[in-house]
Amino acid sequence: MHTQPTEELEKLSAEFVQDVYELYARLRAEGPPRKVLMPHGIKVWMVTRYDDVRSLLADGRVSKDGRRINEMFARHSETPTEAPAAVNDDLAAHMLNSDPPQHARLRRLVGKAFTERRTKALRPRIEAITDELLDRLAQRPDADLIEDLAAPLTITVLAELLGVPPENRTVFRQWTNTLVGANHTEEEVAAASAAVAKFTEDLIDAKTAEPGEDMFSALVQATEDGDRLTKTELIAMVFLLVVAGHDTTLSMIGNAVLALLKHPEQLALLQERPELLPNAVDELLRYEGPVGMATFRFTTEDIPVGGITIPAKEIVMVALGSANRDAAKFENPDALDITRRIGGHLAFGHGIHYCAGAPLGRLQVEIGVSRLLQRFPQLRLAAKSEDLEWKASTIMHGLVGLPVTLNA
Repeated sequence: MHTQPTEELEKLSAEFVQDVYELYARLRAEGPPRKVLMPHGIKVWMVTRYDDVRSLLADGRVSKDGRRINEMFARHSETPTEAPAAVNDDLAAHMLNSDPPQHARLRRLVGKAFTERRTKALRPRIEAITDELLDRLAQRPDADLIEDLAAPLTITVLAELLGVPPENRTVFRQWTNTLVGANHTEEEVAAASAAVAKFTEDLIDAKTAEPGEDMFSALVQATEDGDRLTKTELIAMVFLLVVAGHDTTLSMIGNAVLALLKHPEQLALLQERPELLPNAVDELLRYEGPVGMATFRFTTEDIPVGGITIPAKEIVMVALGSANRDAAKFENPDALDITRRIGGHLAFGHGIHYCAGAPLGRLQVEIGVSRLLQRFPQLRLAAKSEDLEWKASTIMHGLVGLPVTLNA
């Protein structure tokens, strides 16, 4: 039996991102999806149980049309005149924010450039970049692994994929912090959006005139039956890579290292049995994934889920981090166990929007974490884990900083 939803709202504090699992556990225990007021003043349906999350991720009645994000924010804002700042519609209209058949078209064209062969070929270069960064760290007693390893590694890999010269790379981090973080003004978001668009237009012109061996040149040149990505679509794709390709992978590395340092017995086991690394990466993604809640979605018709009905034209936030800690799916889910025979975690999503960059993200985590632990076997946290700060973002789940002592 499905009941009609009520308008009873739970107002979430901005501080909930500092301990998301407490909230997730309570909402799972309380029952079906429920309506909440997000810290930025938007009313959404939060979905926390594994089966419900997985079902909605693959439900064709849930839209990801990025061109309607501003409309939906205004519709569901507690104070419509004060809806949170959002990127412009063209930047939001990338592959992740599109529905069939447009999504299938974009994914096919992107897939011609973002191939498994090209990803595997990056391994030696990612290893070399990681080793260069670790060589620098070896000169110091301590470090911030976000600023000194995870950020420069992912920025450099992304920049080389796009064929961006070294002097222009640090702006990626500034754009990302503005575009995915909270509490930025409309003017700041607009400025960052415009900067991404202008930067990409110049890059498209350069790669059209003189294509290289980089992935972005391949994207510019990709065709299928005469079809190719438009300039607007290429700009949106770069926006997606800057936000998802850089920030998500950065957080994956930081979260994985923190989880291991908080569980020294698991860290010791991985150091003792390095062959466990691929399985360990999946378990680390399940345990402390880089995306707390999946990106913007809304219902196009009434959808029964979890014993209630979510009406049409409602924003739905599916909590990947909650689903990955659901005891109905994973035994003892709040424990980190790198020997766990993991299957079905949702850190990379599910359905047609499963992360196209998952192989590249996983590769960077495997290389970054394994080489870090090999180089610094006595690595230790240099702060209490409860004092670490998590990003002020309801989507990205990652650390602001990760201070460590390199040699105990």
